Amino acid sequence: MGLKAVKLQKRFNRRVGDKEYSKWVVVLPDNEVNRLGWREGIELEANSTRRGTLELKSRTAKIEA
Repeated sequence: MGLKAVKLQKRFNRRVGDKEYSKWVVVLPDNEVNRLGWREGIELEANSTRRGTLELKSRTAKIEA
């Protein structure tokens, strides 16, 4: 497993009064998602490390297509 390029995007979510709320989205390459057997809608567990990395793990069993 080597380094893979991913992208972090900020998306406007909603406005309440004068306050704006955003969502952050991490875009993963299709081939990596397929290799992991992940599907849209699975729950991921995020763990930030002392080294400044973010680890993602599937919290659910693989979903059959």
